[in-house]
Amino acid sequence: MVITRPGEQVAKQDIEWIGVLGGTFDPIHYGHLRPALDIQQQLNLTRIHFIPCYQPVHRGTPQASSAQRAQMVKLALADYPQCVFDSTELDRQGPSYMVDTLRTLKRAFPQAGLVLIMGMDAFAKFMHWHQWQTILTLANIAVMHRPGELMPQEGALAGLLTQHHVTHLSKPAGQIIEVAVTQLDLSATQIRDLIQFNKPIDQLVPKAVQDFIETNRLYQKG
Repeated sequence: MVITRPGEQVAKQDIEWIGVLGGTFDPIHYGHLRPALDIQQQLNLTRIHFIPCYQPVHRGTPQASSAQRAQMVKLALADYPQCVFDSTELDRQGPSYMVDTLRTLKRAFPQAGLVLIMGMDAFAKFMHWHQWQTILTLANIAVMHRPGELMPQEGALAGLLTQHHVTHLSKPAGQIIEVAVTQLDLSATQIRDLIQFNKPIDQLVPKAVQDFIETNRLYQKG
C-alpha cells in the first residue's frame, strides 16, 4: 500500500480518525474534493484517504487507465495536506470490494477509527454491497447529503439507520452519521462529455488535473 501525503500532516488527535473515500476518479474533480474537505472539518478527521478503485463492481470500466487516474488524484491533492492518495485497491487489483480495502486499512492502522464516506445515492444501495454487514464491523459510515435533505425514512435501510445512527462518532466502527455538506452538481460523466465536445472544464477540476488531461489527450473523441 502506497500512501502519498502532500505537505505536512494535520495535528494528531487523541484518537486518529481516518476518512476513507473510494471511487473511480475518472477524472477526480471539485465535486469530490469540496464535500470531502467539508466532512474532514466537520468530523475533525486526521486525514482522508482517496482510494482509486482498480476494477469497479457497480459500474463500467473507467476510460482512463489506473495509472492515469492515480496520477490525477495525486495532482489534485497536492495542495491539500489533509488528503492523501492511497493505492490499496490499485495494488490489490481485481474487483475493488470496499470490505477488502477496509480490512487492509484496519491492519495498517489498528488503533484508528475508520470513517467510510459516501453520498446518499451510494448509501441507498449500501445493503446490496458485498459483505455490507462486515463493513460496519470495520468502519463507521459518514453519509453526505445536502442541507435539508432527509435520510431514508422507511424500509430496511431506515431500520439499519435507526440501529446505528449517531450524532457524533465515539467508537471505531458500527456507527452511521449524517453530514450536511455543500455538494456541487457535478459528475465525472459530465466532465468527460464536456471534453469530448471541446468545452472548457476549468473551475471544475484542479488546474494540474486539467493540464494532465490535455497533455495526455484523455476523454477526447477518436
